[in-house]
Amino acid sequence: MNSEDTPLRPSGLQPAAATRTRFGAARPARRGFLRAGLTGAAVLGTGVTLGAVPASGASRGTSRGTSRRPSTPQEALRELTAGNERWRTYREKHPDETPTVRQTLTSGQHPFAVVLGCVDSRVPPELVFDQGLGDLLTVRTAGEVLDEAVLGSIAYGVLELEIPLVLVLGHQSCGAVRAAVEADISGEELPAHIQYLADQIAPNIDRAKEGDARVDSTIDANIRAVHARLAAEPDLAAKVSAGQLAVVGARYELSDQHVHRLA
Repeated sequence: MNSEDTPLRPSGLQPAAATRTRFGAARPARRGFLRAGLTGAAVLGTGVTLGAVPASGASRGTSRGTSRRPSTPQEALRELTAGNERWRTYREKHPDETPTVRQTLTSGQHPFAVVLGCVDSRVPPELVFDQGLGDLLTVRTAGEVLDEAVLGSIAYGVLELEIPLVLVLGHQSCGAVRAAVEADISGEELPAHIQYLADQIAPNIDRAKEGDARVDSTIDANIRAVHARLAAEPDLAAKVSAGQLAVVGARYELSDQHVHRLA
């Protein structure tokens, strides 16, 4: 592998200056309306023990309780780390699926992390991190490719829902990255809109390597490039600078179901 096996934690990003461009702040009255009408009251938490894995699997559909919902970047990362540990050791809790939680969510939501992941059917964020209803705001595109709809969706999560963590989640054996690498080598046009995906990934291809090593290294390079672009978005960078947000790049290994951060 050409990736660093680093625990998930805030990145210590030094963001760009917070000038207003793409994600210009909404007027206070409209922001208040959006939060009241679409999200309900925000419930902030007090932290989660890192990597706490029970001796045996908990009953399906347990609830974490609103008092424990992560409200800081550090707490959100700890919860994702603990959830991934449960997942990869077959001790899932399947939290926040109870009838009470379902009913509560009819009046609003307060997810604690945005996960930008690939559309690959083997990497569903709610399963990989053992999370439930209302816990994650997930945005999925092949190869984590960004466009205006994706950027707007992430901005909505951060600016309107006040989510403290954005996680860019790539994965081992990414088909979109492989397609982009193979098209780059062959020079052949990919069908329909798939070429658009390849064009977005192409600048991140690691041409210093060959074969499967090129694909694997490009997966990491693509995660880092998407992370860098999000971190440079002025309104997100302002949140990072204020300590209210972390933008983190990570990779999921299909071979052992482990999520680790890329430096």
